[in-house]
Amino acid sequence: MIIATLSHELSLKASQVDATIALIDEGNTIPFIARYRKEMTGGISDEVLRNFDDRLKYLRNLETRKVEVIRNIDEQGKLTDELKKAIDSATVLQTVEDLYRPFKQKKSTRASKAIERGLEPLAEVILSQTFTSGDFEATARPYVDEEKGVMSVEEAIAGAMDIIAERVSDTPEFRTYIRNRSVAAGVVTSVAINPEESTVFDMYYDYTEPVSKIANHRVLALNRGESEKVLRVKVQTPDEEVVAWLKDQMMNDPKTKRRVEAVTSTYLEAAIEDAYKRLISPSIEREVRNGLTEVAEEEAIKVFGKNTKSLLLVAPVKNVRVLAVDPSYRTGCKLAVLDETGKLLEYATIYPNQPQNQVEASKAKLTELIKKHKIDIIPIGNGTASRETEQLVADLINHLEEEVYYTIVSEAGASVYSASKLATEEYPDIDVSIRGAISIGRRLQDPLAELVKIDPKSIGVGQYQHDVNQKRLEEQLKNVVEDCVNSVGVDLNTATPSLLSYVSGISSTIAKNIVQFRDENGKFTKRQQLLKVKRLGDKVYQQAVGFLRIPEAVNPLDNTAVHPESYESAMRLLETLGYTANDVKTGAVKDISSKVLIHSGMMGAGDESVKYQKGLEKLSEQLEIGVPTLRDIVEEIKKPGRDPREDMPKPIFRSDVLKMEDLEVGMIMQGTVRNVVDFGAFVDIGVKQDGLVHISEISNRFIKHPMQVLSVGDNVKVQILSLDHKRGKIGLTMKGIKE
Repeated sequence: MIIATLSHELSLKASQVDATIALIDEGNTIPFIARYRKEMTGGISDEVLRNFDDRLKYLRNLETRKVEVIRNIDEQGKLTDELKKAIDSATVLQTVEDLYRPFKQKKSTRASKAIERGLEPLAEVILSQTFTSGDFEATARPYVDEEKGVMSVEEAIAGAMDIIAERVSDTPEFRTYIRNRSVAAGVVTSVAINPEESTVFDMYYDYTEPVSKIANHRVLALNRGESEKVLRVKVQTPDEEVVAWLKDQMMNDPKTKRRVEAVTSTYLEAAIEDAYKRLISPSIEREVRNGLTEVAEEEAIKVFGKNTKSLLLVAPVKNVRVLAVDPSYRTGCKLAVLDETGKLLEYATIYPNQPQNQVEASKAKLTELIKKHKIDIIPIGNGTASRETEQLVADLINHLEEEVYYTIVSEAGASVYSASKLATEEYPDIDVSIRGAISIGRRLQDPLAELVKIDPKSIGVGQYQHDVNQKRLEEQLKNVVEDCVNSVGVDLNTATPSLLSYVSGISSTIAKNIVQFRDENGKFTKRQQLLKVKRLGDKVYQQAVGFLRIPEAVNPLDNTAVHPESYESAMRLLETLGYTANDVKTGAVKDISSKVLIHSGMMGAGDESVKYQKGLEKLSEQLEIGVPTLRDIVEEIKKPGRDPREDMPKPIFRSDVLKMEDLEVGMIMQGTVRNVVDFGAFVDIGVKQDGLVHISEISNRFIKHPMQVLSVGDNVKVQILSLDHKRGKIGLTMKGIKE
């Protein structure tokens, strides 16, 4: 059943699903499977594999729960073939729990107490609706038993009604119907607990929206307003309609569909109304709210993950000297000079902002450092006092002979890093505040290597990340960082333990052991040396080695993503096409794609991609290697050590600064996407406040989510749509801008 479900949900062949499950069960990591087992999986991407892994865990938990539930019901002697079949065919956990509900051992309830008092037979009489004439109270009188605590006929009937109410509440079909109606016809409402008090939740003070249409970010906003005791939130369902439906199910003749009139009908009606009001409605409301929250949280986590991925994969700015600035007011702006490799050369503190306002002294210090260290770029953190400091730097570089630019860098998490144990180990003698400036500078030079040192939650690109399931968020972000690190690859001779710990198969302990081995034995010259590292065995080697690069390696393949298990095939490929291993080192294999076509006899007219594919297929037969692996080998040896981030947008470098007063509606600006959320994207256009491109202003075509078009770090052209100087808000559009 699991294979069939995954095959249907993810549009995969059963053979792909079967092979992928086997690979996961063998302990292979997702990055390893995605990169090096394409022939087995049919080329499933790492993103789909992550989803596959999540669903596999869920479905296995579902199967385990089914077995538990069937066993528990069977032990009570109440398992029927029909019930077992219903449980076995359930596709979601909620259905299994609904089916198990009537058999679950409950805490003492009004119904369970009534059953203990012997009132179940009386409940059956009411339920049967066969008591069409006579004195029902006379029938109920024998159930009065002072020893059992049934003191009167009224109490006996009330107890019987409690039993009926619980049965109605526990009927799986009823709960499913009511849950579905609550989602389809229910309405989310919120009111202010204190309407006189103005808060960020003003728009939700008297708010109504259908359950079926409410946006995920609004669900999370309402949840936050409720948790902060600003809002009272409810799900209103069509109660009268639902109760009428319940009465039809319970009181109508199954054949004629007409209401059965019995002496006990009023009691049954009252029990049904009680079941709905007291038991079903509050429970279903919780379930609907939980369902909305679960979907909204999952979406928020997904958005946070995608934003984090975009931030991690921002193109590094290599071979530049930087003067990083961590801005502040009272405590001063911290400066850190870094060379091309990120090594700290000098640091200082200046006080250009309030209260000191030492503008000229600050400019003098900046000028001194720029000239002394031949600075190329000044990255400025985007936190407190950022725009004031940006103005200072812009004024300065406009009067310098040297060609220097500045850029704004996100400093989210820099303070977390600077006070961390890791930062203390890296810079034991450097003040905490200076470490933040170092982090800002290095984020420009190599964002991925620097950001992996910080808890991904502190990077801060997303919405409501503190309100969602933290365990699930951490899991998702760990996967995102892992996928980013492995897609880029890691230099084995320069990587920190933080970076190495995200490499496929490598634990934090093994990462430290690798660095220790490097410190004691010098740089790695071949991948095989990894097997000498303490606790790094054959399995870890297999999972990790393809993602580790050695630029100075004897074998040029050690600086590629080609796995050692494919070295023999790679060498045969080179030989077949008339190359040597040294040609890979010197870059003489750049024309390898043409050689593939020539060797396979695929030159001439026709679609290039089709001819290339056929050429690879012919070569793969000759070399006895799968086409996906062969394609990857060709791409890798064409450009060894290639960094995929080179294709990503570079930061925007500026030499001047704008104020909000300089802006006019209709202006076209170049900006950088800083955050993407459900309702739009925030773009830095070089003024103090990021502008908002609402989802409706992103594209001329309909889009469900801004992420279909935009990612964090994208450089975009925007037009100013509206300006609210009082509130500091800028409305932007990306539509109708002529290139």
